[in-house]
Amino acid sequence: MKLNRRTFIKGLGAGTAGCAFATLPGSIAALGTTELQGSAESVASICEMCSTRCPISARVVKGKNVSILGNKKAKSFGGAVCARGGAGHSQLYDKQRIVKPLKRIGERGEGKWAEIEWDEAYSIIAKNLNKIKADYGAESVAFSSKSGSLAGHLFHLAKAYGSPNTFTHASTCPAGYVIAAKAMFGDKISRDLSNAKYIINFGHNLYEGINMSETRGMMNAQMEQGAKLVVFEPRFSIVADKADEWYAIKPGTDVAVALAICNTLIKDDLYDKAFVAQYVSGFEAFAEEVEQYTPEWAESISDVPAEDIRRITHEYAAAAPHALVDFGHRSSFTTEEFEMRRALYAANVLIGNIERKGGLYFGKKAPNYNKFAGEKAAPTLSKPGVANMPKIDAKRIDMVDEQYSLLWSEGGMYQSILDASLDAVPYQLHGWVMSRTNPMQTLTDRARIVKAMQKLDFIVACDIYISESAAYADIFLPESTYLERDEEISDKSGKNPVYYVRQRVVETIGDTKPSWLIWKEVADKLGQGEFFPWDNMETLQLFQVDKDVALLNHIKRDGWVSYGKPLMLREPSMVKDFIATYPNAKTPDSDNTYASHLSFKTPTGKIELSSDKVEGIAPGRGVIKFREVSMKKADELYFIQGKVAVHTNAGTQNVPMLANLMSDNALWIHPVTAKLLNIQSGDAIRIYNATGSEDGHALVTPGIRPDTVFAYMGCGSKNKELARATGKGVHCGNLLPDVKSPVTGMCLHTTGVKIAKI
Repeated sequence: MKLNRRTFIKGLGAGTAGCAFATLPGSIAALGTTELQGSAESVASICEMCSTRCPISARVVKGKNVSILGNKKAKSFGGAVCARGGAGHSQLYDKQRIVKPLKRIGERGEGKWAEIEWDEAYSIIAKNLNKIKADYGAESVAFSSKSGSLAGHLFHLAKAYGSPNTFTHASTCPAGYVIAAKAMFGDKISRDLSNAKYIINFGHNLYEGINMSETRGMMNAQMEQGAKLVVFEPRFSIVADKADEWYAIKPGTDVAVALAICNTLIKDDLYDKAFVAQYVSGFEAFAEEVEQYTPEWAESISDVPAEDIRRITHEYAAAAPHALVDFGHRSSFTTEEFEMRRALYAANVLIGNIERKGGLYFGKKAPNYNKFAGEKAAPTLSKPGVANMPKIDAKRIDMVDEQYSLLWSEGGMYQSILDASLDAVPYQLHGWVMSRTNPMQTLTDRARIVKAMQKLDFIVACDIYISESAAYADIFLPESTYLERDEEISDKSGKNPVYYVRQRVVETIGDTKPSWLIWKEVADKLGQGEFFPWDNMETLQLFQVDKDVALLNHIKRDGWVSYGKPLMLREPSMVKDFIATYPNAKTPDSDNTYASHLSFKTPTGKIELSSDKVEGIAPGRGVIKFREVSMKKADELYFIQGKVAVHTNAGTQNVPMLANLMSDNALWIHPVTAKLLNIQSGDAIRIYNATGSEDGHALVTPGIRPDTVFAYMGCGSKNKELARATGKGVHCGNLLPDVKSPVTGMCLHTTGVKIAKI
């Protein structure tokens, strides 16, 4: 099925988000107005309006506003910020932002709170956590956080407390491609989009789910390199709009097309035999399996014409090795997430694009980079070690099934918190400490999450707003925004070592604290202060740089410090420039590359297209293969979701400026389907299935398959504390069933729904 781009409706109406709200205890509004104080000179820092964490330059303007621009030294980011990044000041000033600790005084979720002081909050937390530990063991408390800088200090607290149960948002978002890479390559891998000549995309919408560096890389590939972009996606997204070819693939059949591409590469003798022979294990078993996955077979499953799959594969191979199949971030998820991501990686491996321009590459952090340079080309960062940390004997709650073992050290299976809370699997949870995470929106089956939170003895939430999940906490701890806090130096290495740092731009508004300080002070109250020996953030930063004050000042001044020349081990031009820069560099191979030094952290030391390790933990899955999946009933429509450029899922729905840009998520419905249901654009509709029911409104557009409906994620909050977001749009998590994908442990983000006009 192919649609003409000119038929797509270009504009999506964004309703105004202005609304009245009751003054919340502990909010900026409750404290009255405060004068903004901070640096009038530009401060290099890091944005946090999404998980990309772009480098920024910010300053206070005349005591009334904050200017937020991109850091021009970070050239791959273009010295710019996106709409979300530019709205950071709107979050900072928001009268609904909580700036005092709160204690729940009503029923969970009832919305009744009282302001308290930090010491009282810490005392209540210590009393409850110590009681749970004494009665049931420290492992009966789970700790969860958004990944990145936000997680480290909370998880350090969990270790000091004695709980092994720490979880990031991995299984709700990035775990699919991370676990697949870990299984095949032994490590995470990156895309060199900016140098690609040909890109095949399966719904990784970098023009809406914006990652400034990667988005600019893809723009550069298309505009400067003349790269061809082919997109397989059920809806006409922005990335589909910018593509040379778009195919409205049937939801959940991405793996079929990816395997057909692999079939064609092998059958038509288009793959890189020398690369496969040197670096790949399990090729024969994989080739034997994919022999049956012809383009004609894939067409019958995916609705993508076989002749186009074959032609696209030949074009892709002709552009090799400066070509790639984007392994994605979030696309049409099914229970075969692991096989889909591995198939996408396999299509890259077969053309030998690893460590080549326009292909895939591994990050070059300072220790390894310096070995190739033969000198200290870049400083290495130290990690603070704490002696005598408690030994934890209890097993994690997600260690029920060995098939998920690849996930245990990559953020864990977040959903297992619900299993342990509701069903005592493998044992009963009694407490939950969460930091800047909102499982009500990011996990599936919202009703089940509510039941789990109602059953727990004690819940602590640390956040900027009272999110939909924080609304069920017993104690709310207000974290300072990213513009109000300092953090450790972060490693942002890509093809060469890079460091950057978050620094305070404005003085703290109200009585908030950075989360690193919050968890240190909680540890003090718990009697575990010895495990947090640092006095302040500068102490930690100086430890990272081995007390090199000049280096620390350099990183703080520039905010983004890049060392050396970009290096890809199998790219001759890059190796040539690297050797010219470093006289003591390793001697290259006879082909003027470092190809012989390319290795993989897998059991075989090679890329594993077939894995004995995977077979051992998940019998039948050692070789990548296609399996039929059932995501909906015959009389239902596929329901898919995606990101939008002006929001970070539910994380920004209450930010005034962004809420005014988009406060609702209309449900996309194809005209043929809408006509059958007697629905027109703007009509009030009900979306329902066995999991839940949501009311919203329709957007009738040819930019979606007739058997599919779509909504942007993050809308429809159900707690009154988020006055701008509550009741606005469709709450996707309330329609998605609690289903876990094998091996990756991912939540299921494709399901079936029915639609009725209200």
